[in-house]
Amino acid sequence: MAKTKTNHTGVDVVDFINSYVDNEQKRNDSFRLIELIQEWSGFEPKMWGPTIIGFGNYHYKYASGHEGDAPILGFSPRKAAFSLYVYSGTEKSEKLLANLGKFKMGKACIYIKKLSDIDTSVLQELCLESIVYLNEHYECACRKN
Repeated sequence: MAKTKTNHTGVDVVDFINSYVDNEQKRNDSFRLIELIQEWSGFEPKMWGPTIIGFGNYHYKYASGHEGDAPILGFSPRKAAFSLYVYSGTEKSEKLLANLGKFKMGKACIYIKKLSDIDTSVLQELCLESIVYLNEHYECACRKN
């Protein structure tokens, strides 16, 4: 069975952003996302793998037997766009996407160019919906809302 690559690292989040993100706007947006997601989740940011900033954690186990831990919410300030790991695929989440703003959707990831392209109040609702979903379906260190 393949070992999960996305685990906690000891890397400092601020050091990561300052060394990895070479665009001032993306750096500012990264620090703002940290403030927002930390407030919404109640968890401190931690590095997961080489480029993901995660908040909290939950344990998953698939029918295949593969299991591991993942952040409850997270993002990565990648070169092309931010990858936001805040989507749970619920009916409510689907409806919220209509008002999020300018983004592209991956399988379970939302891609944005900059924070000003989206409505952060809708992002907050997506984050809170994901916390509720994960708390209901997994062993989760989720904030009780």
